[in-house]
Amino acid sequence: MTLLYTEVEEELRASVRDLLADRCGPDAVLRRVESASPYDMDLWKTLSREIGVAGLLVPEEYGGAGASAREAAVVLEELGRAVAPVPFLTSSVLATEALLRAGEENLVRRLASGEITAALAMSLAASPYRALPEGVTVTDRSILNGEIRAVAGADVADVLLVPVGTALYAVEAGNARVDAVPSLDLTRPIATVTLSDAPGEMTGHFDVRGVLAFGAGLLASEQLGVAEWCLNTTLAYIKERHQFARPVGSFQAIKHRMADLWLDVVRARAAARNAVDLLATGPEPAASQGAEAVRGRELAAAVAKAWCSEVAVHVAEEGVQLHGGIGMTWEHPIHLYLKRAKATEIALGTPGAHRDALAVLADLPAPV
Repeated sequence: MTLLYTEVEEELRASVRDLLADRCGPDAVLRRVESASPYDMDLWKTLSREIGVAGLLVPEEYGGAGASAREAAVVLEELGRAVAPVPFLTSSVLATEALLRAGEENLVRRLASGEITAALAMSLAASPYRALPEGVTVTDRSILNGEIRAVAGADVADVLLVPVGTALYAVEAGNARVDAVPSLDLTRPIATVTLSDAPGEMTGHFDVRGVLAFGAGLLASEQLGVAEWCLNTTLAYIKERHQFARPVGSFQAIKHRMADLWLDVVRARAAARNAVDLLATGPEPAASQGAEAVRGRELAAAVAKAWCSEVAVHVAEEGVQLHGGIGMTWEHPIHLYLKRAKATEIALGTPGAHRDALAVLADLPAPV
């Protein structure tokens, strides 16, 4: 195992970062979230088709890149650094992983090519450690009825993937009603999906917990990117901001706060990289290796999500404070990072839920 980035991963990072620097700067993101269409689908087309990030997790025989969670994590780090309003997590990670586990080939091919975008129709706050609410019913003729709240990526999805028990149904977005609702994270809108006699097609059966745990482990890398941007931006500001004829960053109290934040981010990187390195083995090898390998992957994902969630929020909060008055303005983009950090803290399992799961996974007695 190595937690270092490979040459291929660094090349992928450079391609994504250059594109985002050119087309997804802070001013562009602020303008986008103030518009009626928060998602930047033109940017997404470039990312998915020209750079090929949409098919990173898709095997080559299905038209994808045949990469692993390690490469997808690098993309998420960069998207987190830019709080890019694109549906990579919802479509190319969660929806794609669900379809791969269900054994569906046609939709996976279309997702890998960037032809369509999909969304897994479950609450973004769904946890790997509790059952999904039974909000959708299905008839013998695959007609679906029900309502799912707080679905991320639904408003730009061409296909909605609706879990009913362990079965996964594909519903064309035009056959469902998608109502946007207010979201704390302005760069990742959520919506309520209503199915009223909506025709669906069962794509297969899948492990819901496995998909959510996989997504949580990768989401930690996005949180790492958020924390890194906040740390670097705050460091640059306190070097330039002067008070009492000295840079703010020269005061010892500020130095200690920044040192603590740097240590938190370094630990977050180690946790996130460990998780994606284990997740990169994929479900098939882990299944053949036995329950210990599966438990090891889930444990690493829980550690990464629990730690990176709180680090991202803490670093963003400190960034807002250390920016002083300008950090409280709408014009400065750091509020977008704080909102992304807070929203992802509760996404795919809260830190508390993951810590409780760790006690079980590591055979540790829970506190009395």
